[in-house]
Amino acid sequence: MTKTCEILDMVRTLIPDHPDTESLLTAIVNLLRRERPHYNWVGFYLLEGNELVLGPYVGKPTVHTRIAINQGICGAAASTGQTLVVDDVNADPRYLACSLETRSEIVVPIKHNGQVRGEIDIDSDQPAAFTPTDRELLEAVAELLAARIDGWKTESRRR
Repeated sequence: MTKTCEILDMVRTLIPDHPDTESLLTAIVNLLRRERPHYNWVGFYLLEGNELVLGPYVGKPTVHTRIAINQGICGAAASTGQTLVVDDVNADPRYLACSLETRSEIVVPIKHNGQVRGEIDIDSDQPAAFTPTDRELLEAVAELLAARIDGWKTESRRR
């Protein structure tokens, strides 16, 4: 079994074990960070209106707790609904700098019923760190989480 399949199996196991979405997302960012050493910052942004709002993450603190849909690489991924892989963040004018060490980024939209509901955002301190295997893994994780992310607002209002 490949490492990617093992990680996906671990995510599948986490889903029923975490009845609330926040604890599930926290467990997943920790899992991804632990299993993929080149993932230096792993987080979720959840769509609220026309903004992406920072959810659970692991890594250095970020000032980007809210990102407009038309800003940054995260905003671009949310507005197009497409995964974006940036091999050199310093060469991409859309990049919103978080850490001076960050060299590359991948952003994977989480869609439910064809609508973007959030995204997985990962930074690496290595240039061109993200392979097609990383993309496949993260897109599969996004697909597994789509229904849970869609229910996040309803769940949050109940608290």
